[in-house]
Amino acid sequence: MTGDGASDDDPGGRPATDGDPHAEEPLITAGAPAGAAEVAVVLLHGRGATAQGVVNLFDPVYRHGVTFLAPAAERSRWYPEAFDAPRAANEPHLTSAVERTEDAVEVAAAAGVPAERTVVVGFSQGACVAAEFAARRPRAYGGVFVLAGALPGADAADRRVDGSLSGTPVYLGCSDDDPHVPVARVRETAATFDAAGAEVTVDVAAGEGHAVTEASFDALSARLSALLDAD
Repeated sequence: MTGDGASDDDPGGRPATDGDPHAEEPLITAGAPAGAAEVAVVLLHGRGATAQGVVNLFDPVYRHGVTFLAPAAERSRWYPEAFDAPRAANEPHLTSAVERTEDAVEVAAAAGVPAERTVVVGFSQGACVAAEFAARRPRAYGGVFVLAGALPGADAADRRVDGSLSGTPVYLGCSDDDPHVPVARVRETAATFDAAGAEVTVDVAAGEGHAVTEASFDALSARLSALLDAD
């Protein structure tokens, strides 16, 4: 399913804040009211898409007791260059994206849903942000789902996480014919997170292009059910 968008379009948005370009963008919420939620999902949209669009995209996994938090990127892009460009070429946007993801996790925590019950999910460019967030903010999360994306940067094969993901389930879903994200980069990301103590799953679909695969929706649904049933 490609509804979140993998476009290279560059629509206008709010003016950037120097050094923190995503700081003034909204956080969209959906699903269960945060104060009544048992599980939180942070959703990160793709380039050329919107926070509301990614909420709509993941409507199939909605269920009672889950709140969705979707930060928006300035100009509908989390960073300006290709994901495999040197990370410095995508700053300060990439750091700002990580900070907005952290803000969403903290909003969930303030409402009573700890990080251990919060799942970070990204598609396309948002998937690369989800991976970068996990690498920079390692700890136990309810899950990290990197869908049609990988760790950004030209040095991803040598990337090491400074800390432990403490058994966090990390799911990397992709397709063998994705024109934007080679499977080799996904496997490099898997190796990095495996070395950081995550429980890593790599799920490579056949012939589904740059999309959220049905297997990925199923895996996310299963993870949310497991967290809800853990009460």
